[in-house]
Amino acid sequence: MKIFQGFTAILYKEFIVVLRDPMTLFFMFFPPLIEMIAFGFALDNDVKHMATVVFDEDKTVETRRLVESFENTQTFRVVHHAQSLSEMAAMIRKGKAYVGVQIPPGFTRNLHAGSSAQVQVLIDGSSSTIALQALNTSLAVTLRQSVGSLMKESGRTAIPIEVRPQVLFNPALRSPNFFVPGVIGVVLQIATTFATAMSLVRERERGTLENLMVSPLSRWGLMLGKIVPYLCIGMFMAAVLFAIMRWVFDVPIAGSLFALFVSTLLYNFTLLSLGLLISTKAENQMQALQMTMTLIMPSVFFSGFIFPRETMPWIFWAVGAVLPTTYFIELMRAIILRGADLVEFWRHLAVLAAMGVGLFAVCAIRFRQKLS
Repeated sequence: MKIFQGFTAILYKEFIVVLRDPMTLFFMFFPPLIEMIAFGFALDNDVKHMATVVFDEDKTVETRRLVESFENTQTFRVVHHAQSLSEMAAMIRKGKAYVGVQIPPGFTRNLHAGSSAQVQVLIDGSSSTIALQALNTSLAVTLRQSVGSLMKESGRTAIPIEVRPQVLFNPALRSPNFFVPGVIGVVLQIATTFATAMSLVRERERGTLENLMVSPLSRWGLMLGKIVPYLCIGMFMAAVLFAIMRWVFDVPIAGSLFALFVSTLLYNFTLLSLGLLISTKAENQMQALQMTMTLIMPSVFFSGFIFPRETMPWIFWAVGAVLPTTYFIELMRAIILRGADLVEFWRHLAVLAAMGVGLFAVCAIRFRQKLS
């Protein structure tokens, strides 16, 4: 087709340039792999073994059993037994402990007398994730103890109402199952967008762009020839990331690999077109890098990667709605965790395809205008 005239030639040339550029290959593979492993292990909401200080003023068998119940949850780890309330508060203030458990004198007496035996739990709220985990676990421990005591006193063999929850798709509530598919979307954006953002800028700085201008290449063929080599590399990198997700982080893939790679292909094409658009605007590699990095933070915070989009103010929700990462992360979690197929999420695929084609068309048109 004349509209893609010269595509084969520029494709061949671009493959040679990319494969002979070790720095480009290094930055496309090494940082994403490091980020994948680092984010995969670091992003974990399942807080365990929180440093806990205990101030036991009663010192009885019952209070020791209560402290053991806290430790048996694996959420708390007693690091010190304080001798005063001020000592316990000081340890939390200095960051040596996240939780303080104060058992007042008379706890066992009130427990045996049928009165309310109170326990104070001090929680460091400077970290909301740790504080919420500590609050929920401490309430669950004391509720379980209270229900057991009431059943023993009343002679009942079963609680009046029993809830039997069943968690679907991620029964163990493992954080890697939730975060790692999203990490793949963010990592692919960093690598692919940066690669094509540098392509035309590199041609301009090396003085080879003028040769392309006078050659019988169509602008559409030039743009597509620039994208396809990086698309192949991006798909290979995605396959490596999926393998790490499966065999390093033990995240099962419930859906089909075909759906997984079709979604990834559309996502990579959209990101590469976005990077190419950046390269048509940037005058040098520093500008291209700055423009690329500007897109990273919104993709991390507004795409639903970490925070649910439903809780965001409408303006940030709208920002997330125009980010390709938003739709790709939803697709990954649907396919990998819930076993969804492409038909059930065809709207996400349509949005990614529309974004990719639209950005690619803008690149070609803008490049032609820039030449003229």
